[in-house]
Amino acid sequence: MNWSIQAVTVLLVSIIAVYLSHVREAQLQTLTQVRKIAEIAQRLVLQPIPPELGPLHIATLYMAAEQEMEIGGDLYAATRTTSGTRLIVGDVRGKGLPAVGDAAQLLGAFRGIAYQEADLVHLANSLDTSVTWHLSGTSDDPHAQESFITAVLVDIPDDMRTIRLVQCGHPPPLLLRGGHVDVLTAEQPAPPLGLGLGAYEHHVDAFTLLPGDLLPMHTDGVTEARDSRGTFYPLAERLPRWAGQAPETLLAHLRSDLLAHTGGRLGDDAAMVAVGIP
Repeated sequence: MNWSIQAVTVLLVSIIAVYLSHVREAQLQTLTQVRKIAEIAQRLVLQPIPPELGPLHIATLYMAAEQEMEIGGDLYAATRTTSGTRLIVGDVRGKGLPAVGDAAQLLGAFRGIAYQEADLVHLANSLDTSVTWHLSGTSDDPHAQESFITAVLVDIPDDMRTIRLVQCGHPPPLLLRGGHVDVLTAEQPAPPLGLGLGAYEHHVDAFTLLPGDLLPMHTDGVTEARDSRGTFYPLAERLPRWAGQAPETLLAHLRSDLLAHTGGRLGDDAAMVAVGIP
């Protein structure tokens, strides 16, 4: 009798284990498929930035997280104006296809108006209004109710004497000059886009540029990447190692170094744009 009970118990445990394994495999396949769809959508959203835009040399880097099944909403874009080049680097709060959709909306608005707005203040106001309207239009979606987008807007005139920027809750750009790194921190940083704060008074900051300068811009997936001890990646400390390199070479070195720091696995998506001043 005891033998029969034990046999039945082992059989039931085996059946349950096989069933749970099957369910787990089905869930992993579904999540993997969702991620593939999100990755395809994101590639369509993040149109490549030309390596040469006006007098500037530009390189980009996007690294998808390994620990998340859903892709993030990191974004970047650049466009020419009548007098220079404008760029945006940003990050949507949230993950998956909703975040990709929010990024697509902001990038579409940026590409549509960045070349015609007279200054960065008007551009920031227009983008904030656009994102707020977009999110309010999906107010029944819990994701939209908690969403916002951090961003930094950059304007580089063709004379390349200054860089002007508006910082909206996003990590500030860095300036690599020789072996020294400056953090281009805004005096009056603005809140993220899409919070619905009304007519916020955005402030433009200006910094001097010199030939040979490099401007690395990043999302927080870079600086918040951790090693096995929980230490954040020290981006500003590492950049001087590659001073004098072309933008694409700088980002190639940084990618290898970031993966070495994290053991080859990122906990969040990470994006970078490096602009070289000839």
